Amino acid sequence: MRDTYREELDDITTCLVEMTNSVGSAMSKATTALLDADVALADLVIAGDAHIDAVRENVDDRCFTLLARQAPVATDLRSVTTAMATVQDLERMGDLAQHIAKVARMRFPDHAVPQEVRPVFLDMGHTAESLVAQAGTIIAKRDIEAAVRLEADDDLMDRSHQQLFRELLDDTWPHGIQSAIDITLLGRYYERFADHAVSVARRVVYLVTGERPLPMAAAAS
Repeated sequence: MRDTYREELDDITTCLVEMTNSVGSAMSKATTALLDADVALADLVIAGDAHIDAVRENVDDRCFTLLARQAPVATDLRSVTTAMATVQDLERMGDLAQHIAKVARMRFPDHAVPQEVRPVFLDMGHTAESLVAQAGTIIAKRDIEAAVRLEADDDLMDRSHQQLFRELLDDTWPHGIQSAIDITLLGRYYERFADHAVSVARRVVYLVTGERPLPMAAAAS
């Protein structure tokens, strides 16, 4: 019985790692769809979100079953509850990639992103993909040091987000209110995607240590 229980926990971890791959692929496709006005690719992301949702439901069900049948304690309990929280973060990251794809589809055949801010969104897309890839490694290896590095790397996304606002607040912005609204929403989607990756990393720290890490700003003060 105990071996089966451990195998189930290990398989849930594998599902979470595979889910990071799916989310990373969705974000990569969504960014390309956004920058290239590729409606077919946007549709793939939108349709593919159902698979991510299904994985989340499956992991939730399996975790609830473990809680009911095994009544885990200590580290085992943290493993189950962390998996349940992590899968919610990953599912939300998939939703955010879908939101980006929907903006690309809504503005097709036009480009939702003006030329002036394309480099910023390209950077944000790369950062988002890197963060979710790191999150997968952290989940698989329970690597605390990598979790700390990921939280620091989130600063790259914050700087890109700030750059967007500088562009939008410039008096020479020529693209009107609707474009400004699109850019504001898109920037928020990427920022929240990164925030959820940080949340995943912090959950792994809690899983391994039993302690909830302080936010970076608080830890530095």
